[in-house]
Amino acid sequence: MLHILLNNGGTITVISCMTQLYVLSTTEASECLLLTVMSYDRYVAICNPLLYSSIMTKKRCVILAVMCWVLSFFLSFIETLFISKMTFCGPNIIDHFFCDLVPLMKIACSGVYTMELVNYILSFPLLLSPITIIIISYTKIIVTILRFQSRISRQKVFSTCSSHLIVVIIFFVTLLSVYIFPTEGQTLNASKLLSLLYTVFTPFINPILYSLRNKEIKKSLQGINKRLNLPFFTLYINK
Repeated sequence: MLHILLNNGGTITVISCMTQLYVLSTTEASECLLLTVMSYDRYVAICNPLLYSSIMTKKRCVILAVMCWVLSFFLSFIETLFISKMTFCGPNIIDHFFCDLVPLMKIACSGVYTMELVNYILSFPLLLSPITIIIISYTKIIVTILRFQSRISRQKVFSTCSSHLIVVIIFFVTLLSVYIFPTEGQTLNASKLLSLLYTVFTPFINPILYSLRNKEIKKSLQGINKRLNLPFFTLYINK
């Protein structure tokens, strides 16, 4: 994708295109499922703090993470398999930054209806079910937070959830708008811009939101700053 962006276009073989699509689909699917697991983790930590250590054990966390990846590999393989069975005709130009479902369906002349059906079926385990779990989790979290008597306690809990919630909103809203509920008259250029949000922007802000807000990471960076004398890090961390 970076090669295509830097060179204003590029050439890719069909096999490479399908490989790129599979890798992209796998990472997107895993992100959906992992964000869902993280929302459940926040729910247990805030709503059942006394049981957190017994529920979210190291073994259970590993199992949940492995399940996310296994499901992602399997469901993405199904999607890529059906796309590879489509017949492409007309211009062999993909008007996109990478091989994605929407632009590939634009240049296909058969199998489009089947692919649309598969896409909607896969949206239930990969999008709609995770979104439902996240909404339920955060609804219960908000209800629990509002019961807190201390204003400071409410602010602290909200701050711990804000990073995850920001990523969830950006990631899922863009995915839904591109794949499931595209707006009427949405151009391919708009679809390309939206795709950059979940392929580039979200991974870019992940380390900022999850790491630089962490006290241990801040202390480590401050220690590095003292040794290397980097005023930029001091300014950023203090903010």
